[in-house]
Amino acid sequence: MTIGAAFPEVMAAAQVGAEWAWERLFVSVAGGVRGYLAVQGATDADDLTGEVLLQLVRGLPRFSGDEAGFRSWVFLVAHHRLVDERRRLGREAALVTRRQPVAPASGADVDAIDGLIGQEWRERLARLSDDQRDVVLLRVVADLPADEVARIMGRRPGAVRVLQHRALTRLRTNLATEVTL
Repeated sequence: MTIGAAFPEVMAAAQVGAEWAWERLFVSVAGGVRGYLAVQGATDADDLTGEVLLQLVRGLPRFSGDEAGFRSWVFLVAHHRLVDERRRLGREAALVTRRQPVAPASGADVDAIDGLIGQEWRERLARLSDDQRDVVLLRVVADLPADEVARIMGRRPGAVRVLQHRALTRLRTNLATEVTL
């Protein structure tokens, strides 16, 4: 969901503490963030979404940019919180070699993600590497350009394009294999 032409006014009001404006910003990104985190296998997507939104509230007064920049910043924060969670879980559960993404519980954001990619596609995405899945979700679901995804992931835009190409090739191959079975 986008805010559109009213974004500069909404952002300015949110930065000075207008509750209505923060709510509008929240509604425009919360479902996508929760869906992204859930598809990525966050252990508690609601809790992690809350952490992301809390960090956004803290950083909002310093934000400058347009709506695309805001969405990019939101998913940068979400990606970093997800990486932090994976590191923490890695330390806590050293015996687990790799966590697989789990299906999100329920909710409007999950319905929206299912509307975009469907349960069957979430399962296909789970077969990709973490980096490939990150790129596909950030490029397709979050609708971010390759340059912004590169910034979020700490990679070069060319590397993001290669990851996206490999991910799509792998998805295409898996789909072709399923169809022939």
